[in-house]
Amino acid sequence: MQQSTTVHVELESRGYDILIGENLLRDCVPFLSARLRMTHVAAVVDVNVRSWFSELLESLREGGIRVSVHEVPSGEGAKSLVEAERLWSELLSAGTDRKSVLLAMGGGVTGDLAGFVAATFARGLEFVQVPTTLLSQVDSSVGGKVGINMPGAKNMIGVFWQPAGVLIDLRTLTSLSEREYRSGLAEVVKYGVILDADFFAWLEREQQAIRVRDRQVLQSLVARCCRLKADVVEKDERETTGLRAVLNYGHTFCHAIESVAGFGQYLHGEAVAIGMTMAAELARRMGRIDSALVARQTALLRVFGLPTTARALDHEQLIGAMRHDKKVEHGRLRFVLPSRLGHVELVDGVEDVRVREALAGGE
Repeated sequence: MQQSTTVHVELESRGYDILIGENLLRDCVPFLSARLRMTHVAAVVDVNVRSWFSELLESLREGGIRVSVHEVPSGEGAKSLVEAERLWSELLSAGTDRKSVLLAMGGGVTGDLAGFVAATFARGLEFVQVPTTLLSQVDSSVGGKVGINMPGAKNMIGVFWQPAGVLIDLRTLTSLSEREYRSGLAEVVKYGVILDADFFAWLEREQQAIRVRDRQVLQSLVARCCRLKADVVEKDERETTGLRAVLNYGHTFCHAIESVAGFGQYLHGEAVAIGMTMAAELARRMGRIDSALVARQTALLRVFGLPTTARALDHEQLIGAMRHDKKVEHGRLRFVLPSRLGHVELVDGVEDVRVREALAGGE
């Protein structure tokens, strides 16, 4: 295995490092202590990663750091006000103060929920991400978007709260189910479509190694995705210029699918894959791209075992859910759409009839 890789995210307020490699949980204290003064760590941990957390916990305690452990359930349902309120109460009972550090360990749901709690408890706690799923390693742990869901509206309550560091131990990917692992690959494909045609071609060439979770290939893959996202976040940390919106390719359809189908029916990456397929079809119908690009994207998603259709979902319900999307302005739907491989744009005022055609075409 190659040595660990560091990706630096440089922001106006402060920067932070993403460390990617193996066996990082067993020796996490040097990385954390170099960036934070730690006497108390409040660890918010997905119940499914207890075995991995035990390594990190041992390292922290050997470093003389007091640790309080706060477990959260897996699944999208955990991103709720109920869970946030429970964590606020537990942090208070554990003697958490403004000098405490909150550490999130788990997938994207855990990171989003814990980050939101960190941002809101005692007017803001330092925050560290330890993502354990492929999706969270390549996407949700980077960039500082944290939040919780409302009924029928995903991520509508949230803030920007950047971590002090991100620690990615690739060994955690070995314990993911095949479905969870494939789900993360949707966000990986997304980066190739929106930002890097050469990376997309690399994914096509390395598809077999990626499918069998070759560790060296995965280190390169995760590092490249983190670098691509960091480049965007550095230019538009709080989505004020519109540049960061490109990261939401496929997500307008995706969030509507998750909402209408019911959170948990599809894994997030599965809904992203379907949403990307629909977005590409919409772009084709609007004359922005040709059918060859649609076919190439669809082929790679299918090679990675991802769904590209969402049958039996009511189109009018989907369009209604899209009107709750954060990119909607003055009641008009906006979509991130490709104009060529490696480049997308935020497109205003897309007519409902085009969206209906894309929904039908995506079936």
